[in-house]
Amino acid sequence: MSDTNALTPIPSIAGTLVERLGIELTEVSAARAVGTMPVEGNTQPYGLLHGGASVALAETLGSYAAHTHAGPGRAAVGIEISATHHRSARSGIVTGTATAIHLGGRLATYQVLVEDDGGRLLCTARLTCMVIELRD
Repeated sequence: MSDTNALTPIPSIAGTLVERLGIELTEVSAARAVGTMPVEGNTQPYGLLHGGASVALAETLGSYAAHTHAGPGRAAVGIEISATHHRSARSGIVTGTATAIHLGGRLATYQVLVEDDGGRLLCTARLTCMVIELRD
């Protein structure tokens, strides 16, 4: 994973939902974050990729990018997310790409596209994060 803001440490994923869902980050910068997630283990009872897993992938990617944007001594917390599910997947790996729409001093907004391994669009999400000061 590349991190274009080395001054802002990326927290460990050990024991988190990110680890449980099998999300792997491949690129993180303030402007863009990319990651993958397996369909297997993240399905609903009908064998389709769970919509909540797609949303969790989207929020993870946007949050990591927003955290990088926030910079040292600050953090980013999600305050709103919406998603449209266009189709689903039954197997393989899905890839999410979060692209910054707005990078402000207090808010960062990202569009996140989730695609299957054939490049078909599964989900479009929008995440807004608030940038906050960390307390000691």
